[in-house]
Amino acid sequence: MNEPVIGQNVVIKDDVKFGTNVTIGNNVVIYEGTTIGDNVIIQDNVVIGKQPTRAKNSILPEVKKLPPTIIGAGCTIGTSAIIYANAEIAEEVFVADLVTIRERVKVGFRTIVGRGVAIENDCVVGEKCKLETNCYITAYSTIENYVFIAPSVVTTNDNYMARSKERYDKFKGVTIKEGGRIGANVTVLPGKVIHEDGAVAAGSVVTKDVQKEELVLGSPAKVVRKVSEEQLLKNQ
Repeated sequence: MNEPVIGQNVVIKDDVKFGTNVTIGNNVVIYEGTTIGDNVIIQDNVVIGKQPTRAKNSILPEVKKLPPTIIGAGCTIGTSAIIYANAEIAEEVFVADLVTIRERVKVGFRTIVGRGVAIENDCVVGEKCKLETNCYITAYSTIENYVFIAPSVVTTNDNYMARSKERYDKFKGVTIKEGGRIGANVTVLPGKVIHEDGAVAAGSVVTKDVQKEELVLGSPAKVVRKVSEEQLLKNQ
C-alpha cells in the first residue's frame, strides 16, 4: 500500500485504511475506522464517516456509535459531499458535489449520485442507477438495479405529515424495482412501489403503485399506456 496524496488542512482520524493510489483534496475530514479502496478520488471539503446527531425533539431513538464507512475502489467523491458512518459505497460509484448520504445506506456498483442528491438513512440503492441533480430519496427506501431518477424528484415516507403518534411505527419509504424510471419533478407518496420497467412522466404525483412496464402520467398519476418495447431494459 502506498501513502495517499493529501491536500492541505486534511484531518484523518485513527485507524483509517487506504488502498493504493488514493487522492485527497483540501479541507477533508475522514473519521476513524473508515476504509478507502484503491484508486479513490476525494475532492475538497468532503466529510466521510460522520456520526449522526439527533435533534432534541426528534422522534427517532438515540443512536449509539455506528460502525465505520466503507468506500469501494475506483470511487469519486465530489466537493463538499458528506457521507455518514455505516454507509457502504460499492466500487466505481460516482458521488457528485454537495451530495449527502446518510447512515446505514448502501449504494451499488457504478451508480451515479448526482449533484445535491440526498439519500436519507436506511436506504438501499442498487447497481448502475442514475440519481440526477437534487433528487431526494427518503429514509427506508429501496431502489433496485438500473433505476433512473430525474432531477428534483421527491420521495416521501410519512402519510401523517408529522402529526399524531400513530405515525411512529408506520414510516415507509418507496420501492423502485429494477429498470424503473421517474421523470423530473415527480412526487412519490409513502410506501408506493414502482414495479419493473415502470415509468412515471415528469411532473406527476404517484398515489398508487405503478405496475410492471406501465407508463403513468398526471396528478394523481394514471396509466397512459404500456412502456414501448424498445424502451424496456431487456432491449437496451
